[in-house]
Amino acid sequence: MNTILRKRLTQALLPLALLTGAFALSHPVQAQTSKLVIESGDNAQTRQDAAMEKEQWNDTRSLRQKVNKRAEKEWDKDDVAFDDRDNCQQSANVNAYWEPNTLRCLDRRTGRAITP
Repeated sequence: MNTILRKRLTQALLPLALLTGAFALSHPVQAQTSKLVIESGDNAQTRQDAAMEKEQWNDTRSLRQKVNKRAEKEWDKDDVAFDDRDNCQQSANVNAYWEPNTLRCLDRRTGRAITP
């Protein structure tokens, strides 16, 4: 009876022993999960956004040019007025005076604009 029990026990434990041995001999396996993804940032959405920004930039170009021209005109006007004021104040004509509201050199007697 002892041999029969030993035989059954061996038959039951043999597959378990083989399975345990297989796990003991195998090496742990890990998947390589470190992956570097570099995107150029060039996708349909960014291309569409860039196209829209360019279109808006072009649409506002004429407005920007008008503003710049007006600013340049104002600066030129102030620059000319500054030179005219200096010339008026340094004029040999004693009746010449500078009118700051109109930015002109006027004659005291007549009130007309004069060229100093």
